[in-house]
Amino acid sequence: MSACLFCRVINGEIPAQVVFSNERIVAFKDINPQAPTHILLCPVKHIPALSQAEAEDAAVLGEIQHVAAQVAVKGGLEGFRLVLNNGRSAGQNVDHIHYHLLGGRRLAWPPG
Repeated sequence: MSACLFCRVINGEIPAQVVFSNERIVAFKDINPQAPTHILLCPVKHIPALSQAEAEDAAVLGEIQHVAAQVAVKGGLEGFRLVLNNGRSAGQNVDHIHYHLLGGRRLAWPPG
C-alpha cells in the first residue's frame, strides 16, 4: 500500500516520532495533536477500517489496546481516552485503521 500515509510512516518513508514499535504495531505522535498527549497506534498490516477487519485481525487489535495502556502509563497519564473512528462521517481521514490515545488534560464527554 505505497499510497497509504500510515503504511509509509510504518515503513520509515515518512519521518515520525515513534514511541513504540514491534513486528505488529507502530505507535507515533500525531502531527496535529488534539491533547497534550496524542499518540496514533496502527497495525503494521494494512487494514483500511475496523469495518473491514477480518477475524484473523482480532489478536492485533486487542494487542493495540494493551500497548495503548502501556504507552499511557509510561507517559505518566492518570487518565486517557482511546478512540477509533470508522469511516469519513465518523472522522476517519486515513484509510488505515488507527487508534488515537489522548490524555494530559481533562477530556469532556460527550466528545462530539
